[in-house]
Amino acid sequence: MTSLTLVRRISARPAIVFDLMTTAEGIACWWGPDDGPVLIAESDPRVGGRYRVRFRLLDGSEHESTGEFLEVRPPERVVMTWRWLGDEDEGGDSQVEIDLVAVDGGAATELTFTHARLASEATRASHEDGWSGALDKLERHVLRTGAAA
Repeated sequence: MTSLTLVRRISARPAIVFDLMTTAEGIACWWGPDDGPVLIAESDPRVGGRYRVRFRLLDGSEHESTGEFLEVRPPERVVMTWRWLGDEDEGGDSQVEIDLVAVDGGAATELTFTHARLASEATRASHEDGWSGALDKLERHVLRTGAAA
């Protein structure tokens, strides 16, 4: 088992970033590694609640993931299980941890994104590419929409 950690500075308050990370409306704005659309975003961000996201890449392929919220502490921490639906899953459930810390007097957020319990180095590399693209998309969304306000 292996894990990856990505750290980003997002130009929005932690409460705004938390909502983008946990609500169906927020997830629909940034999930997926390229500018392809989110087709389904369902989220019940409470301990024991579930989420489901289906997105289409620019190459036309579709991918769907699901999981359960294990820890939800607005606006600072989310922990959830992660599983691909279909034939993409290697090694079963993994775990995503998102930590949000206010910086710049609370006007921005340091986001630490950890995907743990990945089955192999190849899976880790694939998820690193995917999550890096998704977090780029999140940053663009915040800048484009002025969500920082």
